[in-house]
Amino acid sequence: MKRRKILVTSALPYANGDIHLGHMLEAIQTDIWVRLQKLRGHDCVYVCADDAHGTAIMLSAEQQGISSEQLIDAASIEHQRDYADFLIQFDNYHSTHSEENRELSESIYEKLNANGHIHRRKIKQLYDPEKNLFLADRYIVGTCPKCHTENQYGDNCEACGSTYSPTELIDSRSVISGATPVEKESEHFFFALPAFRDMLKIWTRSGTLHDAVANKVSEWLDDGLREWDISRDAPYFGFEIPGEPGKYFYVWVDAPIGYMASFKVLCERSDYHFDDYWYPGHDTELYHFIGKDIINFHTLFWPAMLTSAGYRTPTAVFVHGFLTVDGTKMSKSRGTFINARTYLQHLNPEYLRYYLAAKLSSGIDDLDLNLDDFVRRVNSDLVGKVVNIASRCAGFIAKGFDGMLSKQLDDEELIAEMLASKTEITELFERREYSKAIRLIMEQADKANQYINDKQPWIIAKADKHSRELQEICSTGLNAFRLLISYLKPVLPATVEKAEQFLAIDPLQWDDIEKPLLNHKINQFTPLLTRVEIDKVQAMVDASRQEYEMQQGNSAAKPAANSSGLEPEIELDDFAKIDLRVAKIIDAEIVEGADKLLKLSLDLGLDPQGEPLTRTVFSGIKSAYEPATLVGMYTVVVANLKPRKMKFGLSEGMILAAGPGGKDIWLLEPHSGAAAGMRIT
Repeated sequence: MKRRKILVTSALPYANGDIHLGHMLEAIQTDIWVRLQKLRGHDCVYVCADDAHGTAIMLSAEQQGISSEQLIDAASIEHQRDYADFLIQFDNYHSTHSEENRELSESIYEKLNANGHIHRRKIKQLYDPEKNLFLADRYIVGTCPKCHTENQYGDNCEACGSTYSPTELIDSRSVISGATPVEKESEHFFFALPAFRDMLKIWTRSGTLHDAVANKVSEWLDDGLREWDISRDAPYFGFEIPGEPGKYFYVWVDAPIGYMASFKVLCERSDYHFDDYWYPGHDTELYHFIGKDIINFHTLFWPAMLTSAGYRTPTAVFVHGFLTVDGTKMSKSRGTFINARTYLQHLNPEYLRYYLAAKLSSGIDDLDLNLDDFVRRVNSDLVGKVVNIASRCAGFIAKGFDGMLSKQLDDEELIAEMLASKTEITELFERREYSKAIRLIMEQADKANQYINDKQPWIIAKADKHSRELQEICSTGLNAFRLLISYLKPVLPATVEKAEQFLAIDPLQWDDIEKPLLNHKINQFTPLLTRVEIDKVQAMVDASRQEYEMQQGNSAAKPAANSSGLEPEIELDDFAKIDLRVAKIIDAEIVEGADKLLKLSLDLGLDPQGEPLTRTVFSGIKSAYEPATLVGMYTVVVANLKPRKMKFGLSEGMILAAGPGGKDIWLLEPHSGAAAGMRIT
């Protein structure tokens, strides 16, 4: 078999946000494919980076009172930690805010410019006169010009579905400052994408894309390509365009170049050669794994830029669909927008690796994480079928034969049949038809379990726990188990490592399983995986919902706003039900494992019987207050709010606070003459 030289990337996560399960779908799909290549003996490297530029990062850092560099450095640490804990095995993880990326971005731009593929012209955009910043559509809101719904973004109305220009909004305002935007002219730089239409028509139909993706790209090509705006005006967090003060590369220019920069760093500390993978004429392969929302950047702009600059184009771009949860788009308010760290606090990462693999294909259809099915499938397949084989056979071998496997198999035909499926399983994994590969592996697991059921070793052991027949049956079962874990190694690396220790064998490679494991001493069996507990899944959902609610400054989900942009109207009687009390904060402490919560002990005065009335409340104000500074303060609390069970304990009320978030959260503190227990009417 020829040893292939392969470079693989996955899309760069944005530094202004946490890693969530949508990110993990792509990372897991990529990691399984990379691990397969490495197990087969190919030279395959996997690089990624944080996408660290753009207006959003600049504004978020400003709001938090830190520099953009501090924000992206902190994000990088958290992102790499989350990926590592999901067993994603990068050969290098970098950042687009790096000198390597700056040098490559400037070099590519200069080549595009020298080739006549950079054009300049003046355009008019909306501008925030207070912030001195040109505004992207998402930073402008106003009243829809069609249906007159308020608080709609600058390019489309969520109420009536209309699309329009930001200048058409009625009473538009900047989301950033609240100022009324003004129209202002500025010179922008454009990449001459239409010049590459013929080249792209050929490249996109050359086997580089799935047919469904190629068909979509063909529609764009047939409709005609427009020049691509690649510049942004200061202030902007990114790379300044060489020789153009105040002009910066648009984030999507240097983001894909970040693939090259990350690989370049790997080359500098290894024997890999950058030119072998990024220039034409070398026997290497380049693959990008991406989501369907960024197809245009990776199948139009990126290959055109590479071609103009003299670099190679990707061997293929593999596109996947979105992740939904329980059949709908991930929702923060429902608790189904699940961050990677929240998942890891409750569940084994390999549960998700397996479940996604069991549903992934090479197509671009969305993949649904059905939580009930997730529990059933993991418990049935991994615990009930695969691990069960080892647990059923290992005890007999340990007790009756001191851990020694037999010298021959009881059923060579079974093992040969399971081994014969390896070629098809390999091909399915290679084509990213993971669900079909998993289905075939589980069919083999069913055969092995049926064999054990038919042989009934527990009956034989009752008669003679040292019989050769018992040893050969259980040795056959453990050889079947060995084949199954070999096939599952790209998906379940940690579990398979435990299985290798149990079997007392060297790390399994893809092509070293043909010879059965005989006359070999195994180690004591210990559980390799435990069953998924439904209450842990629910706890994960609850924690995700609570994270969202705390971010909203509210311990209960907010009702949907009406067409006026306000919350649904309530009657005076409804408001009268709310018992607002002045409470003295008698203790405050950090909640271990919570990013935003403080645990507050409140003194609400005396109850009707004259006994001290206290409440414990969890509040998402950690970013604004040190616990010690709160002790002795008075605040306003909703005293009759129904207690809510949280991951960290029972929250018995809600304190009132205001502000945009981050460090800017202010408790609604009564004047110093207030007394604990005083009702506010």
